[in-house]
Amino acid sequence: MPKKILFVASEATPFIATGGLAEVIGSLSKSLATDKNYDVRVVVPLYSKVNQDLRSKFNFMGYYYVDLAWRHEYCGVFSYVKDNVTFYFLDSEKYFKRDSCYGFGDDGERFAFFSKASLDLLDFIKWYPDILHAHDWQAALSVIYLKTNYVLRQAYSNIKTLFTIHNIEYQGQFSLDMLCDTFDIFEIYRGLVEYNNCINLMKGAIEASDMFSTVSPRYAEEIKYSYFAHGLDPIICNNQHKLVGILNGIDDVGYSAEFDTHLFKNFSKDDLTGKKICKKELQKMLRLPQRDDVCIIAMITRLVGHKGLDLVTHALPHILENEDVQVVLLGTGDYYYEDFFKHLAWRFPDKMSSNIIFNNDLSRKIYSGADIFLMPSKAEPCGLSQMIASRYATVPIVRETGGLFDSIKPCHNGYTFANFNADDMEYVIKEAINDFKNKRKWNPLMKRVISTDFSWNNSALKYKELYDKILK
Repeated sequence: MPKKILFVASEATPFIATGGLAEVIGSLSKSLATDKNYDVRVVVPLYSKVNQDLRSKFNFMGYYYVDLAWRHEYCGVFSYVKDNVTFYFLDSEKYFKRDSCYGFGDDGERFAFFSKASLDLLDFIKWYPDILHAHDWQAALSVIYLKTNYVLRQAYSNIKTLFTIHNIEYQGQFSLDMLCDTFDIFEIYRGLVEYNNCINLMKGAIEASDMFSTVSPRYAEEIKYSYFAHGLDPIICNNQHKLVGILNGIDDVGYSAEFDTHLFKNFSKDDLTGKKICKKELQKMLRLPQRDDVCIIAMITRLVGHKGLDLVTHALPHILENEDVQVVLLGTGDYYYEDFFKHLAWRFPDKMSSNIIFNNDLSRKIYSGADIFLMPSKAEPCGLSQMIASRYATVPIVRETGGLFDSIKPCHNGYTFANFNADDMEYVIKEAINDFKNKRKWNPLMKRVISTDFSWNNSALKYKELYDKILK
């Protein structure tokens, strides 16, 4: 009998994505499903923004009603099979017919409905998983409900749970007066979710789960400390006996210099000549001087403080003034950073290109055309960009935190610095620029970078080991 795994998550590629969570759900489920010993299924909300071309292929299975406190809400069920993974989409126009996935005043109620509907789905399809694998606070209630409201239902009694924290900063915190009326949690379970005078859904899922995990080994250690844990460090430490860190992978086919259709010219680890064309065409596209001998430093990031932009704003003007470089930035975020990078592009029109947008096509062209990828995060649970850049032979410079520490090793596949210090970062950037000029050193480094295995194969194997541990 195959082991039955149900992923409960708020997004999944290729259907709906706002960040790295969707990439993990889409890629990890696909990788697990290549093993015939696993029956992998995924449940996500049916948002208005779900890919319309794929949505037209969904199969309508029927509907049921979900009881959430005093509410009795319709839930339609659609299914779609892709890469041996069965995806279920839960339809509620009341909760999910919105302009975006998150950021609404009733998000607590929306994802309480989603979590309850995910559990009720099991009765509807007459399929019960061995392990329910829930992701981030939006799915935390599926773990909490399973171990509270559903605990006496025989069909649910043997389901084990794994809760994965993708970013501990977002914990699902709400007012205590929402306990019964909104979240339909009995008063006797108040202590499970109460923390610092509010409801904390992530805290409740950590306490209720059989095991919980993070998306890198280093991050699993870091969140035991207050600097990284955003107030949850006592809960993490009390439950550290069931904590595991597993580094994410990426879709190494979707992100491939050899097959990516967005590139000006494809290339491979055995023949990197196409990268020179990608670089030249990127410079032409962004109206930078077309020079092969200048080092292009790229950043593709959300423009927010925890991405290390305070270091960048301190060091980058000095680098542009004194080094023979070109800098390409792509991203949106806080107005202060957007304005700063626009101003730099005005000051250094031949050295700086600031693209305050999000554009997937341009991101692939930047990944493939740049020489260095800068990612100086203050905190980074896993990070995907440093892995993606590597797939295009673009050498990462990262700060040693979270998944950046686990994935990039100095003198092997990139450059690192430890302290959150602008001078340390600038020193390493200058070291990399000097190495770029030495092609006998740089070309072998590019080949090591593009050859680094960031596929899901190793990570999926570790998840299988973790599932086995939970079931035992």
